[in-house]
Amino acid sequence: MKKDSKTKIASIYSLALYEAAEAKKAVARVHADILTLLGLVAEDKDFVKYFTNPLWGLDSKKSALKEIAARLKISDETLGCLNVIADNGRFPEFKLILEAFVRLYYEKHNIEEVEVQSAKKLSAAQDKKLVSVLEKKLGKKVVVNYILNPDLLGGLRVNYGSNMIDDSVSGKLNRLEIMMKGGQ
Repeated sequence: MKKDSKTKIASIYSLALYEAAEAKKAVARVHADILTLLGLVAEDKDFVKYFTNPLWGLDSKKSALKEIAARLKISDETLGCLNVIADNGRFPEFKLILEAFVRLYYEKHNIEEVEVQSAKKLSAAQDKKLVSVLEKKLGKKVVVNYILNPDLLGGLRVNYGSNMIDDSVSGKLNRLEIMMKGGQ
């Protein structure tokens, strides 16, 4: 299966989940559930492998999903979607489906996802100021994903959409080096 078809499948499932949540007025709750599940998938790299194992029966998978949902306090709407994913054997696309739902949620709620790289962790005050500046600049609410990158030496590198703002020390040094070489 090509990557494009997996992306399309993820898009279809995420849209169906969003519409089902919207019909039950549970979009915010389902979004919170999806973030919880993405955290679980990131934490346990074998999570999806368990559910894609063909030796494990569908009833066992659904029973495990129900137990996981109960422990994580996942809503019935989200559990219903997980069961559909299991019924249709779509666990290989599970993470893609969750990520597509988050992107759809952000799009429908005018939220921009921003990646910020820094050499060290920002303080709470710096984080608040950065979010405020980004929201003003982008004209929408932002969700910031922080990545620690000691190679930056200092400053920040901000990515959003197809844009990048590189105000890092390493970026400035690279630009200075290019200027010193005559712009080659």
